[in-house]
Amino acid sequence: MMRIIMLLTCVVLLASCKEDNTKTTIEPKSVSEEMMPKDSIVTIEDGKETLVSKVLEEKSIKDIKAELTSKGFKTFDYVDEKTKDTILMQQYFIAFLKRGLIRNQNEEEANQLQNEHLAHLAKMYELGYADISGPFGDDGNIRGITIYNVPTFEMADSLANADPMVKAGRLEIELHPWWAAKGFSLR
Repeated sequence: MMRIIMLLTCVVLLASCKEDNTKTTIEPKSVSEEMMPKDSIVTIEDGKETLVSKVLEEKSIKDIKAELTSKGFKTFDYVDEKTKDTILMQQYFIAFLKRGLIRNQNEEEANQLQNEHLAHLAKMYELGYADISGPFGDDGNIRGITIYNVPTFEMADSLANADPMVKAGRLEIELHPWWAAKGFSLR
């Protein structure tokens, strides 16, 4: 409900900035936030409020699987007994970034390596090679993880070892194939 109120407030503010200074009246919504279709927006045109639902182009599991397979990804699917939905599983590669043997860099060198490390991870994400990265919250031997969304172990290994922290020996990579359901998100 709060999202609708904020959206309507923004729309009113934008509408009030029109050159013709016509007053726009918005009636309260009869659709609750829970009932509002996902990816919907509210528009106001000629003083009339309209709920617009953006229809997302959805591919079938078969199409997604074919596309991934054509790019060299390993996949399999199964039917969830409870929901009767077809779940598509894809192989990813999880890189454990472990404490390396060469940790004698001074503070300035370590900070520079950290900046280059973060830039490398950002580039991997921007290019679509990595889906998620992050450090662990303790001071253990495993410093963090990166999940690579690439078709082969060799490609994931090459990308992970291109990290400036790994090249400098401050971090080491331990890489494993990892399966996850396609399209599911963290919660």
